[in-house]
Amino acid sequence: MISENVRNRLRDDLIIVPLFSIGRLGPTRVPLRTGSGGLRNDSVAFCEEITTIDRDFLVRGPLGSPVSFGLLDAIVRAVRRALGDVLPE
Repeated sequence: MISENVRNRLRDDLIIVPLFSIGRLGPTRVPLRTGSGGLRNDSVAFCEEITTIDRDFLVRGPLGSPVSFGLLDAIVRAVRRALGDVLPE
């Protein structure tokens, strides 16, 4: 989930970046290693496929632990690229 905690408390939906177990890497895709955020397998964040899910989907709590600041920064940068923002590497 990439939406701010304040937003998450006030809305019925959460903004997320979906993860897949396989996929080509590119400027809008971020690799995640096993263990990152509690992942059981290596995965890829498809940052060009931002979507929302109903908050009730996570009624039992988060599916994993928070990711590192560096990884979150890489995901946010990839989302910005997907939206057309030109960023230096």
